[in-house]
Amino acid sequence: MEQKEGRKDDFKDGKLRWDLLPLDLIEKIVEVYHFGAQKYAPNTWKQLEDGENRYRAALLRHLTAHQKGELHDPESDLLHMQHVCWNAIALLHFALEKEKQSQDKVSE
Repeated sequence: MEQKEGRKDDFKDGKLRWDLLPLDLIEKIVEVYHFGAQKYAPNTWKQLEDGENRYRAALLRHLTAHQKGELHDPESDLLHMQHVCWNAIALLHFALEKEKQSQDKVSE
């Protein structure tokens, strides 16, 4: 049987669907990274002492402000929800680091 149209199975075998990533929303999170890099220095957030607890607290502060009807963070003028998302990514970073350290200990 002759195939008349092109075919490519990009989504077989569990390939990640990067085409589903909402870049306009990701850009909003990047704005928070940019603000932080200007205020402090690029990527210093990873070395913050007790970072996991501090970013959890920041996430909850921004979420609470949003819940109370305050849309924008007064310091950055970015949406509180942008900060919530950024803090969630920071928490994911620390969770993945913990997982990696745990796996490294098991493999020793």
